[in-house]
This record gives sequence, structure tokens and C-alpha cells, in this order.
Amino acid sequence: MEDIYFNLNYGKLYEKIENGVACIWEYKGEEGHIKHMFIKRAIPQLVYGTRYYDLITPYGYGGPYIVSISTGYSKEMLLNAFENSFQKYCEEENIVSEFIRFYPLSSNGVDFQRIYNSILNRYTLGTNLKDYEDPIQMEFSKSCRKTIRQIIKKGVTYRATRSPQDISKFIEIYYLNMERKCADTYYFFEKDYFEKIMQYFSENVLLAEAIYCNKTIAAGLYFLSNNVIHAHLSGTDTEYLDLSPAYILKYGTVLWGKENQFDFIHYGGGTTCSKEDPLFTFKKKFSQNTELPFYIGKKIWNKNIYEVLCKDINVDENSDFFPLYRKNSKT
Repeated sequence: MEDIYFNLNYGKLYEKIENGVACIWEYKGEEGHIKHMFIKRAIPQLVYGTRYYDLITPYGYGGPYIVSISTGYSKEMLLNAFENSFQKYCEEENIVSEFIRFYPLSSNGVDFQRIYNSILNRYTLGTNLKDYEDPIQMEFSKSCRKTIRQIIKKGVTYRATRSPQDISKFIEIYYLNMERKCADTYYFFEKDYFEKIMQYFSENVLLAEAIYCNKTIAAGLYFLSNNVIHAHLSGTDTEYLDLSPAYILKYGTVLWGKENQFDFIHYGGGTTCSKEDPLFTFKKKFSQNTELPFYIGKKIWNKNIYEVLCKDINVDENSDFFPLYRKNSKT
């Protein structure tokens, strides 16, 4: 089974959010096989009466990846063939540009560096379960372990459920959490989003809960993919913030993952590129020895149309925003 981030159904989770269509494009030639999953979005403004499109990685990570290289061919030969073939696809489909968030647990950000001018954006964090007999001792900071002991003494416990039948309590807590943080509307996933998660990936969902006085006071939704546990969404009941139950979610998930022979828990990174980012520093408490490089890629497949689109909306050409023609757009 390939990682969940490359699964078409994962892309379908974000079609409504991104106002696009999830697609898989594959190069299969004598040089080898490359697979690429993305969301194809219509660009709002027409150019010379024609509709154009751009591509984006669904929420999280992805990008093209090498499935196989044929005997007698080099990686570069395969990549050249992919680029030429995908360029033709983009011309046929009126695709102007592409933005990729490469998958930190693979080498695809480096593999496709020449094609997408991929750059190291930041680091993501995780807990290594495979290489440590006691990952809590090795990966959790000393202060973190102390905090967990104190929380447990107060009576907070955990529960981990694979393929949960009911995630309504998690959804309730998640929405409360987003409201408390005044999160961007992008992160207020609608109910049908969660319904699709359970429809597409019920066997690959882990629900972690922090329990206090028989009540769920924090919850996290994780994806199980091959030997990796991917942290997806989480939240804490506002009334119990003083108990710091988020620590117990991480603690319980590590214990469950180790017991069930998973190799790795991936938490993602911070909300910014800074290592002083509050979310990054919190996750770092559970990831003392494990940082993964996260690359992003930008590609203009049709430079002429790209320039026309940017000129039409009169944007600052020195901006790092990509694609630039969407800078002032809500779609």
C-alpha cells in the first residue's frame, strides 16, 4: 500500500475545499514509472476567452514520486522523460502553474529538485518508534516527561481506538479548539469532510483521547499508513486546558504505536518556517532526535499565460506568493 498522501481518495477529501478536482497522472515508459496526484483548479479569470487551470498538492504533503526505474536507465533519464511528458499534458489541459508540498518522509523533494526548483522550506518533526526501545525516554524532553507524570497523577488517562465507529466527540472538540484559536476558515472542515474520512479510510484511522473523570477532554485524529502514524487534527476542551491533556495524546499514541509495531509518528511542523514557532517548539518536546526536511516546489508550465494573468490583476512581481495571480483571490 502506498502512503495515504498519494492516494486519490485523500485528494478527494479536499476537492470542495480547494474548489478543484483530484487527479492522478502517471508516466509509464521504458525508463520507468512515476506517479503524481494533485488537485486541478480552475483559475477564476479567463485569458482571451479561454479557461486555464493550475495544480496544487492537497492539504498536507504529496508531489510526484518515483515508483520504479527500469534496468539500464538512470534516475535522470526517467525524470527527463517525466518532465517532457508532463509538459505536454499541461499544454493539452491548459495548465499554467503548479505548487507542490513534497512529502518529508520520502526523497521526492530532492529527486524532483531540478524540475520544480524545490527548496527546503522548514523541518517537520516526529517520534521514532522503530530505533528506540523506549521512544518516550529517548524522544521526549525531560521536562515533557515530568509534565506527563504530573498529568497522570491528576487522573488523566488515554484511550486509543483504531477504526472508531463514532468520532462525533472529536469533531465537537475540534470545532471548539478552532474557535478558541480564531483559526482561518480553511481549517473549519465541514461535517461531510469527516464523513468522507470515515468512508474512505475507516480502517486507517486512529482516534486518540485524553480521558478525565470518564469524559473525553482532548482528542486527536491520526491516519495509519504502512508503518507510519500521521497526526492529522486535534483539539482540547477549553474547560480543561489547565490539565494540558495534549501531552497525554502524544504519550498515549506513542505507547499504542510501539505496542502495535509502527515505526514512526509524524507530527508535521510549525505554522511558520521559524524554529521558534510556538507549534514547532511544542512538537519538538516529543521529537528530540528526529527532524525531517520539508521541501516545496514551484513550476510555471505556461510562462506567457502566467505573465498575462499577473498583469491582469496588477500584483507586486517581487512577492514570494505563488502562484502570484492568486494573491488577491479567495479561491
